[in-house]
Amino acid sequence: MKIAVYPGSFDPATNGHLDIIKRSGALFDKVIVAVLNNPNKKPLFSIEERMGILKKTCGNLENVEIDSFSG
Repeated sequence: MKIAVYPGSFDPATNGHLDIIKRSGALFDKVIVAVLNNPNKKPLFSIEERMGILKKTCGNLENVEIDSFSG
């Protein structure tokens, strides 16, 4: 199984991000979009909002998973 991880802040998620996610979904068996929660920065959107936006826009892609991480 080929798995890709696409980390980023996605604050906000752009059409470019979505294009990369869709293209990756066609190349890999599973794509994990890892949304960064960086406590040292003040984001425009909360981690929950960013994940919600990505889940809505990528909901039709069955092999894409949205998750978060901090670091």
